[in-house]
Amino acid sequence: MAANPSFLKYVDDHQADFIQRLKEAVEIPSVSGNLEYVKDVENMADFLIKQLTELGVKAEKRAIGSHTITGEEVALPPVVIGSIGNDPSKKNVLVYGHYDVQPALKEDGWDYEPFTLTPDPSGSGRLYGRGSTDDKGPVMGWLNVLEAHKKLGIELPVNLKMVFEGMEESGSVGLDKFIESEKDGFFAGQDCMCISDNYWLDTKTPCLTYGLRGINYYEVRISGPSRDLHSGVFGGTVHEPMTDLFAIMSKLVSPEGEILIPGVKELIAPVTQDEQDKFEKIHFEMADIHAAVGGDVTISEDTVKTLMGRMRNPSLSIHGIEGAFSAPGSKTVIPASVAGKFSIRLVPNLGINNTTECVYKYINEEFKKLGSKNKCEVELTHGGEPWIADPNHYSYRAAHKATVEVYGQEPDYTREGGSIPVTLDFANILGLNILLLPVGRGDDGAHSTNEKIDTSNYINGTKLLGSYLYELAAISKD
Repeated sequence: MAANPSFLKYVDDHQADFIQRLKEAVEIPSVSGNLEYVKDVENMADFLIKQLTELGVKAEKRAIGSHTITGEEVALPPVVIGSIGNDPSKKNVLVYGHYDVQPALKEDGWDYEPFTLTPDPSGSGRLYGRGSTDDKGPVMGWLNVLEAHKKLGIELPVNLKMVFEGMEESGSVGLDKFIESEKDGFFAGQDCMCISDNYWLDTKTPCLTYGLRGINYYEVRISGPSRDLHSGVFGGTVHEPMTDLFAIMSKLVSPEGEILIPGVKELIAPVTQDEQDKFEKIHFEMADIHAAVGGDVTISEDTVKTLMGRMRNPSLSIHGIEGAFSAPGSKTVIPASVAGKFSIRLVPNLGINNTTECVYKYINEEFKKLGSKNKCEVELTHGGEPWIADPNHYSYRAAHKATVEVYGQEPDYTREGGSIPVTLDFANILGLNILLLPVGRGDDGAHSTNEKIDTSNYINGTKLLGSYLYELAAISKD
C-alpha cells in the first residue's frame, strides 16, 4: 500500500525542523577511535536516546566492552537499541545505522567548518558537514519517520527495531559479539533488515543494493641480509629482497586487470541471465566514472564490463611496499627486508579460504622459480567474505515500489565494489535478508572533505524510508 498521505505531507511541511535535527547531530563531533573525541561519541549516543525516547521508542544504551586508544583503555561506544510496536499481526523490521563519523579538520581542505551543518551559499540545496550523509543523515531520516507518525497520531505499519552503533568507522569493534549475544534476545523474531549506509551510483538514479564484494588483504615479505646493505659494496653479490619482491608482485595482475593467480578465475560464480539483465538496466555512463577518477583511464569503454569490474568481478590491487627507502633524495641502500601489500576483492564462490589457498600456492611456487636464497613469507592480514542477498525477496519488492512512489522512477539494482563488514555479521548471525537502501547520492563525498547531503535527498530519503515500511506491511511474503 502507498504511504499515508498525511505522513508525506508532514515531511514536506517540516523540512526546516528535520534539517535542524541533522544540524544538531552534525555539531556533535562523534569521531570514533580518537581519544580526544571519546566524550563526544558518548554525547551522540545520549542525543539518540533522548530523541528516540521522546518519539515513543523504548530505547537504551548497551555497553559492549572496551578497547585501547593510543595506549589507554577506554570503553567502546555503546550500542543504542530501540523498539516500537509489538503487534503480532505486523511484520518485524530491523534497521541499522551508525552515529560515529570520520575525522575532519577545517585545515584538511574543507570550505566550511566540518562540524557545522552549512547550507551551500549558492542555493544548490547541498548541506555540508561531516556525517551529513555518512551516516547521520539516514539515521535522522528514521527519526523523522518516527516523529511524523507520533505527531500525527498514526501507528507505524510495522513493528520496528533499531540498532545504532558508534564504532562503524573504526571497524565495528565488538558489534559482532553483541549481535551473537542478542540473537535470541533483542534480535529474535525479525523478518527482514534494512541498512542505509551506502549511496546511489550516480546523482540522478535511486538504487537498491543487493551485494558487496569481500576483501582479502595480503602481505608478501622477502627477507635476506640481517641488516641494510650498501649497494656500492654489496650490489651484484647478494640476492636483493627488493628485486625478488618486484618479480613476485609483477606476476599477480596484468595491466588490463586480469588476476594471474591460477585457480582464482575458475572459482568465480558464472553470470546468470538475471544478473546480466540487471547490469544492462543500470543507468550509467562512462563519463560518470571518468569524472570520479579525474580522467579517462578505464580499462574498458563498455559500460556493462566496467560495472561488472567494479561490482561483480574480483579485482587485485597492489597498495604499497613497506621497508623500502621512500624519502626525497638519493640513498644507495639495499633493504634487508621488504613487504609488498596487495588485496583481492572477493565475489560469490571466491571466499577467504579458497582464495588464500590459491595465493599461497602460487606465490611460493613463483618464489622457488627465482632460485633466490632469501626467505619469502606470505600472510593474510585480514579478510571479509563477500555478501549477496536475494533481490527478488519481498523486502526488495517493497523497496522497489516505495522508490517508484517517491521518485517516480524505477531503481537501479546495484552491487557495491567495497565492503560493509557489519552487513555480513548481521546476515550470517541472524540469517536475515538484508536490504541496502541508500539515501545519499554518488557525489556526496563520504569520508572526504566537504562531505554533503542534498536537501532533496534528505527529505525524499525520509519519505522513502517511511514509504518502504508501508509497502513492506502490505506485500506478501510469497
